[in-house]
Amino acid sequence: MIPVEFRGFAWRHAGRRAQAVTDVDLRVEPGERVLLLGPSGSGKSTLLAALAGLLTDDAGDQDGDVLLDGKPAADQRGRVGILFQDPETQLVMARAGDDVAFGLENQAVPRADIWPRVHDALRAVGFPYGPDRDTHALSGGEQQRLALAGVLARRPELILLDEPTANLDPQGAQDVRDALRTALADSGATLIVVEHRVADILDLVDRVIALGPGGRLLADGPAARVLAEHGETLAAQGVWVPNAPLPHRPPGTPGGLALRADDLALTHPGASQPALDGVSFDLRAGELLAVTGPNGAGKSTLALLAGGLARPDRGAATVPGERRPLHRLPARRLAVRVGSVFQDPEHQFVAPTVRDELAFGPKQAGWPADRIDARVSELLERLRLAPLAAANPHTLSGGEARRLSVASALAAAPGVLLLDEPTFGQDRRTWGELVDLTAGIRDEGTALLAVTHDRDFAAALGARELVLKDGREAPC
Repeated sequence: MIPVEFRGFAWRHAGRRAQAVTDVDLRVEPGERVLLLGPSGSGKSTLLAALAGLLTDDAGDQDGDVLLDGKPAADQRGRVGILFQDPETQLVMARAGDDVAFGLENQAVPRADIWPRVHDALRAVGFPYGPDRDTHALSGGEQQRLALAGVLARRPELILLDEPTANLDPQGAQDVRDALRTALADSGATLIVVEHRVADILDLVDRVIALGPGGRLLADGPAARVLAEHGETLAAQGVWVPNAPLPHRPPGTPGGLALRADDLALTHPGASQPALDGVSFDLRAGELLAVTGPNGAGKSTLALLAGGLARPDRGAATVPGERRPLHRLPARRLAVRVGSVFQDPEHQFVAPTVRDELAFGPKQAGWPADRIDARVSELLERLRLAPLAAANPHTLSGGEARRLSVASALAAAPGVLLLDEPTFGQDRRTWGELVDLTAGIRDEGTALLAVTHDRDFAAALGARELVLKDGREAPC
């Protein structure tokens, strides 16, 4: 078990003027279980990266100290396990079991002990496949479970979790919390977890540390006291305090056909079962279709096929006015027909600055320079990205990156917008802004399809629902 200490800690990312966190002084005792709260961009992920020893000199400027067991965090990496917001960044091997074993081998765990620990960890997190499963064939939620298994198998003394259940369906999220509870009881490890949905995690922690805007410490203490004394302030800043009211943005009457999916099917290379098998739907202008279902049901595969980004084994996605199916359109033509927002925003960023990222799609579509400048300026203001126009997209917080990914997909003004887990990693304020933004896009006549586990998001927008299970449409 490791004591954790920040002494006057501050961090500024390279290329950014404002500090991510400022003057943090706090101590976490060995074995404590801490929930780290704060609005999007308040520095929560930065604190976890600092504790994991991942903030290097070339990544930014640091003041103060970050100590684990009285030593610099960078010298204690082997005693720490961290799960990032994007689990795919932690998967390094082609097979699931090998990925979990990788960390154990690096720790020089005796060979005879490695695979029993691999199997125990996979079972603990409810991983639905055997150790030979191809990691590239996993859904986002399945990747999350696998990455967590890799963390728990190493039996670290300090466990750092950044939104550990954000990509999971409700049952999967409960399975992960149960696995964490068992691992902590067995090991006595110190836990620091970032989780926006406070009510879901309260029974797992005994202390809450809340950050305010600018990364300054706002509150610290038992959960009941922090929420009672600071609940209104935290809610106003975007924290999902329990029982906060949610918005409702009902739809109007849908317009004409915007996209048709007919008998879409796809089996990933090396897989024995199809990821999607015979799914059809119509999507109309001015409506939102929410695609729901458990992890691994084929939701993200459907979004790829419907967006023309993958070639189906059978069937086709088409839009009115195009003679060819979407997967056969050239990129320039596809960009003005369908926009796609991926589950992991960083995967679609291709430019060095936020402004350049927003200009990329219109340039590819052949827009003139003055029209591009006007569209980029509009989106910067509309999505509150203007102060970040010169920032590198890969230095943005999770909430900022999601807003940029939506803005870049909208830049070329497509008639259809596909969103894969649009509310992943959002605090309550940015979640509400995404609801308002989505409602505005829908009400302007854009057709939207959202892959989501977030039933609150679907309900707030009065979405029509398409439920998938095992790659097929299931009853609602």
